[in-house]
Amino acid sequence: MNYKSSFFVLSRLIFIEGIFMLISSIVSLIYHENDFDVLSITGVTALVFGFFISWLLRKQRGELRRKEGYFVVTATWIVFSLIGALPFYFSHFIPSYTDAFFETMSGFTTTGASILNDIESLPHGLLFWRSIIQWLGGMGIIVLSLAVLPVLGIGGMQLFVAEVPGPTKDKLHPRITETAKRLWLLYVGYTAAETILLYYGGMNLFDAICHSFTTMATGGYSTKQASIAHFNSPFIEYVIIAFMFIAGTNFSLGYFAINLKLKKVFKNQEFKTYFGLIFLATVIITVGLIVIDNIRPELSFRHAFFQVVSIVTTTGFVTADYLKWPTFLMVVIFILMFVGGSAGSTGGGMKVIRILLVTKNSFKELKRLMHPSAIIPVKYNGASVSPMIMSNVLSFLVFYILVFIIGTIVIAATGYNIESSMGAVAATLGNIGPGIGAVGPMENFSHFSVFGKWFLSFMMLVGRLELFTVFVILSPAYWKD
Repeated sequence: MNYKSSFFVLSRLIFIEGIFMLISSIVSLIYHENDFDVLSITGVTALVFGFFISWLLRKQRGELRRKEGYFVVTATWIVFSLIGALPFYFSHFIPSYTDAFFETMSGFTTTGASILNDIESLPHGLLFWRSIIQWLGGMGIIVLSLAVLPVLGIGGMQLFVAEVPGPTKDKLHPRITETAKRLWLLYVGYTAAETILLYYGGMNLFDAICHSFTTMATGGYSTKQASIAHFNSPFIEYVIIAFMFIAGTNFSLGYFAINLKLKKVFKNQEFKTYFGLIFLATVIITVGLIVIDNIRPELSFRHAFFQVVSIVTTTGFVTADYLKWPTFLMVVIFILMFVGGSAGSTGGGMKVIRILLVTKNSFKELKRLMHPSAIIPVKYNGASVSPMIMSNVLSFLVFYILVFIIGTIVIAATGYNIESSMGAVAATLGNIGPGIGAVGPMENFSHFSVFGKWFLSFMMLVGRLELFTVFVILSPAYWKD
């Protein structure tokens, strides 16, 4: 384990966090609010500390291997949350450090689970910081670093592999730094476009920017306690639906679409499955709301479409309390919590491609039983999927289910019923935000114990880095030479 190289990279990343914290302090200055001191002092401290450590290690760094990549990525999310929580804590707007850490980890992991009971009481600087940490966490601090810090070009692929795990990774350029730059340019472009549309739709500029940050990150933090329902605007809701859908799509496909390579988009099996799941769930819920609850068609469609896209993409914005819907519709929503966005998107969850590959493999297995001597591979986009990838996918799903079950048991042991326990773990492990039971769309996580909040924070980290990145560090084999 090359600790000097790892801490060199980590210190540079802390430097980046300090820069964005200072940007948030400028927002405080603009609004003449009293959170300027905590944001600016913490930001400067992070800048100085990050610069000093990287300067000390500047001549002792070496190439990053995969092993260091896993360590740096996991450590980044933990250290960023530990530091990022300080402005909330020192400003006394979140008087408990446990709560401040939970809120910050939820931000960086783009979970959107909150402990705040009065979001609108926060000053603009802290609200901006709360939004921007989701925006940074969405595309990934590591990918940002690969784009703007040439020093991380050495061994950069190891960081990229650890930060963007999954069965497929589409590089848009042979050089990993160029791939990262293209992804970030696309990310910034989407964010700017949504900001303009939300501003045109009636949001003030501050709210438009913050909601664009958290939409593109599929994070779900809002500047309003009632989330998107506060604005009561069909136009705003449809704009956010569109950008949630985009954010939950593989960003490589977005790049191809902009370059008019539309065949690559519409022939992509994951995209077609992603679109089909959203369409089917929206139709089922729309019909259910019209027939059972007698809600007018357009409103039923809008509520259904918004909640389905929000849950599938793991964004977590809400416009309606789905716990008040008929039971079978709530069950549909709960099932969608395990789907997640596409591989290569900012969404969390299991990912559509894994569910698609496992489904294909299950049907192929039926054929293999009938023809045991035949070689019947699983195919994706016309190409055979290697046994190694299928093994990885199946292992991931088994791990995910095991972690969900164990997490549910742990939360239930703290005094919650099975519905709330399952809802809390599904919401944090899948980086969704709202769940069911005591953590429904109109509730939050403030009522959990100190232990419960730290445990659920760990669930967020595990979910954001898709299990293996974290668990490989916890394995004894990792620490052996």
